[in-house]
Amino acid sequence: MPLFVNPFKKQDVSDFDGVYVPLENSQRHPSVVGVRKDSKVGDFADEKKLEVSEDPSNGYSATTIEDLRAEVECDLAASGHDTAYDRKSKVINKAITDIGMGRYQWSLFALCGFGWLADNMWLQGVALTLPSLSKEFGVSETHVRYTTCALFVGLCLGASFWGIASDVIGRRLAFNATLFLAGVFGLAVGGGSSWVGVSGLYAALGVGVGGNLPVDGALFLEFLPFASSGLLTALSVWWPVGQLISSLVAWGFIPNYTCASEGPCTRSENKGWRYLNLTLGALTFVMFMCRFFLFHLYESPKFLLSQGRQAEAVAAVHGIAYKNRKTTWLSEEVLNEIGGTAAAVEKHKLSTGEIIKRNLGKFSTDRIGPLFATRKLGLMTFLIWFCWTTIGMGYPLFNAFLPQYLANSDAEQPTATNIIYRNYAITSIIGVPGSLIAYYTVNMKYVGRKGTIAASTLITGVLVFCFTISADPSFQLVFTCLEGFFQNIMYGVLYAYTPEVFPAPNRGTGTGIASCLNRIAGLCAPIVAVNAGQANPKAPIYASGGLFLAAFVAMCFFPIETKGKQSL
Repeated sequence: MPLFVNPFKKQDVSDFDGVYVPLENSQRHPSVVGVRKDSKVGDFADEKKLEVSEDPSNGYSATTIEDLRAEVECDLAASGHDTAYDRKSKVINKAITDIGMGRYQWSLFALCGFGWLADNMWLQGVALTLPSLSKEFGVSETHVRYTTCALFVGLCLGASFWGIASDVIGRRLAFNATLFLAGVFGLAVGGGSSWVGVSGLYAALGVGVGGNLPVDGALFLEFLPFASSGLLTALSVWWPVGQLISSLVAWGFIPNYTCASEGPCTRSENKGWRYLNLTLGALTFVMFMCRFFLFHLYESPKFLLSQGRQAEAVAAVHGIAYKNRKTTWLSEEVLNEIGGTAAAVEKHKLSTGEIIKRNLGKFSTDRIGPLFATRKLGLMTFLIWFCWTTIGMGYPLFNAFLPQYLANSDAEQPTATNIIYRNYAITSIIGVPGSLIAYYTVNMKYVGRKGTIAASTLITGVLVFCFTISADPSFQLVFTCLEGFFQNIMYGVLYAYTPEVFPAPNRGTGTGIASCLNRIAGLCAPIVAVNAGQANPKAPIYASGGLFLAAFVAMCFFPIETKGKQSL
């Protein structure tokens, strides 16, 4: 097998010998056929499920076109759309579920994890450069925080643009372009000649990085078997790894290549932050190279269907089966039987306008309304959105400016630069296990999702306040380590819990709005930090702790516990 793959090669079913088996001879996955909607959306108790039986004596064998059609009909009843595209998308979902989890998906898990890693790596990378930018460009320690605001502008634009663009130009191009842009502009930041220029480059970098979470998450989910869909939330374990990388690189460069605390600061004396950005940019570009040259990503079969490229969609599924060393029953004949002939596909081909309309339709009242269909679900929706908003502002208010807080610049004896970045690196290391522990505690008896997220959020808020008690570096190190640990538990559960509480037909809307509110709140955080910090240097920290505690109060009223229950 060659080390490098041709990323532009188009696949055909003839490239994968021995993969296809007829439907009647296939081994079907014992999955849920569908959900009969006999009750209002959001009511766990009244939803009745039809289970697939592999016993032919009961009249359901799951290996005939008629049985497959029945499965698709059940799925369509819950989706709200019924076109040739929707029917064939459901068939492809069934085919991928029958192939199961394998080498292709695990490789994709690592490559999509690069997106989560890059997102936090650059967020922390900007935070680590703020003290150096303030020295070199003569910007006050409060106003330099607008650099973070520039990054968040790019993140918001990137999340909005790439989420829709991936449905227009394809998942594969968007998947690679996001890291490519981040890598290019990350390298360019290292040569910035002014504060405004550096901020502009960070904003451009954010446009690339901001697309990672929506694009990578959607792509990974479309290749996941239904039974393994929970792995989407496991991608969050890559998040703290990004912070760890940034902190270790910064600890190596900035203390050794930075200006003295007193006197003028020239470019030649202050290269540490430039080396940091060049290194992070190079790492991001390496991650892009791994995606582009070392792994052949098949275009999303659903995107290919939306473009009327049915044969390529079937070939992509055959390619997954080939990589996983499995077989598949999917063929164009099966798709035509369920969704219509090629002429029907062309007739129902989604135009660019229709694709954008479907994306924007997620935020229409028709899509949002069902999230408030019952009192219980409506309360859950409001509270989970409130938590994403408060945490979205509380997290950057503390973490995005932590190197400045650790410097204790307002104290009589500011902390040495080496100690600042050493302590930040230690905090990052301690925080990594938090996300892993979260996946064990959420299934513990008497704890569950609600108990884990509420307890970790409460402890996080209290520890943020405790950070302000003393300016002693050792004292602050203890509380930043504990705060980072429990904070990662909180975020790990939040990522897993949010999609579980929303009903399947409106899950994308609920999680999409939560993510949007989180980014908007993050964009406002630097503005709050600048204005509040001028009056009292500790005010942004107090605001951060208060927001975490407000989120904790909201979590205490969560009406839904999803531990041990199948999602809606």
